[in-house]
Amino acid sequence: MSTKKLESALSPAHAEPLYKQIKRLIAEKIEKGTWTAGDKIPTELSLVDELKASRMTVNRALRELTQEGILVRRQGSGTFVAPSKLETGFLEIRNIADDIAARGHEHSCQVLMLEKVIPSVTVAHLMERAETEYVFHSLCLHLENGAPIQLEDRHVNPDLVPDFLNQDFSQQTTGGYLLDNVPYTHADHKISAITPTEDQTRWLSLSPAEPVLVLERQTHCAEGVITAVRLYHPSSRYEFGGTFIPHRGTQKGDKGV
Repeated sequence: MSTKKLESALSPAHAEPLYKQIKRLIAEKIEKGTWTAGDKIPTELSLVDELKASRMTVNRALRELTQEGILVRRQGSGTFVAPSKLETGFLEIRNIADDIAARGHEHSCQVLMLEKVIPSVTVAHLMERAETEYVFHSLCLHLENGAPIQLEDRHVNPDLVPDFLNQDFSQQTTGGYLLDNVPYTHADHKISAITPTEDQTRWLSLSPAEPVLVLERQTHCAEGVITAVRLYHPSSRYEFGGTFIPHRGTQKGDKGV
C-alpha cells in the first residue's frame, strides 16, 4: 500500500479544469512508478483535504480514472492502481507459465479439482464422446505474482492422455503437459464475455459486477479431440491480442483467403 502524497498543489487560475489537474497528478505518480499496480491511493476525503478541492471535483477525477482503467475502486476497501492489462494471443496455443515468465513475473498454480467424471451432454458433444463415457477433468487457478489471472476448466480425452490424472499440475501446467506429450493438428476457438458465477468471482478476485472474458478451445489430433477447455480471465486486467500473418502461396495464381 502506498502512503505517499501527491505533493502538488492545484492552480484554480490554470486553464486546465481542476478535476483534469487531479487526474494528471495521479497519472504522473503511476507513470513514474511512485504508485504501482495494486497500491492503494489516498482516500477521497484525504485528497480533498490535501489538494484543497471540493469532494465533487475529486470524485469526478477518480471516477474518470476508473472508467479509463487506470484505477480500480473496490467497495469497502478503497481505490487502487489498476494492474496493467495482460495481453495474450488466442490463435496460438501457448503455455501460460511461459507467457508469465517472459514478462519477468512469477507463475503459480492452485489445483482446485483433478478427477474422472461422466461429462455433461455439452461437454460430451465437444469431446466427441458418448454421454456415458468418462473423461478427465481439471480445474486450475493460475496466478501471476500472486494475483489470479486465469481460471482454467479443462476436460481431457483419457484414451489419448491416459496419464493425465497422475501429474502434479501445481508444478507443470496442464497446457504445458499436453503440448509436450500430445501433438495437435488444429484447434477451434471462441471468445465471449459473460457474468461470472459466485465461485468464479471469488477465485478470480473480481470486483462487483465485473464480467469475465472466456476463451473456449477444442484441440484436435488425427485420433479425435484431445481436450476442451474454458479459460476465464478478469476483464479489468486481461486482454487478448495477436498478429495474423496470411499464408502466401509460391505458385502463380495462389490467393490469400
